[in-house]
Amino acid sequence: MKVLLVNGGPHKDGCTNLALEEVAKILNQENIETEIIWLGTKPVGGCIGCNHCIKTNNRCFMDDKVNEFLDKVEAADGFVFGSPVHFASASGNLTSFLDRVFYGRGKMFAGKLCASVVSCRRGGASSTFDQLNKYALISNMFIVGSSYWNQIHGTNREEAMQDLEGLQTMRNLGRNMAYMLKCIEEAKNKNIKKPEYESTVKTNFIR
Repeated sequence: MKVLLVNGGPHKDGCTNLALEEVAKILNQENIETEIIWLGTKPVGGCIGCNHCIKTNNRCFMDDKVNEFLDKVEAADGFVFGSPVHFASASGNLTSFLDRVFYGRGKMFAGKLCASVVSCRRGGASSTFDQLNKYALISNMFIVGSSYWNQIHGTNREEAMQDLEGLQTMRNLGRNMAYMLKCIEEAKNKNIKKPEYESTVKTNFIR
């Protein structure tokens, strides 16, 4: 079993990464492989709706971090997307990244686990958390929760390390994800299959 964790913040070892490390630590203790992926500081272009990915091989014509991530998706069982709070929303890089990752690729993620993690100095965490969860909620994914909303507070890593409740929330998130992954694995062993979904029906409001 493997979980991919994405750091959408501009700082490789900042508050967001600290939160992801806490989650990964527990997953590793439960013998679940993890990989933390940092998007870096190079701008990630947004989706332009060209449908190239749908018409070809599910990969974007912009050959960047998005395609690197998509190459690892099929082998992963769960995902954790982390972002700092920028104006009460996720970072621009992570938003563009997720827009392109999830566009037209619901089948790649359906039936897998997903969690969101946010870091902030003071406010805006709830709206950012809500934004990130919506990608999973439209893709037939199972969202993993914790003992509090998955948020950690601090201006920098040193301050965030003092948020004991936030760190505990991340560890409990890791425990819940590990448990759910093992339940899914056991279901496979007992030939309990994941849901089979109906063909998508799209209804436009204006015709």
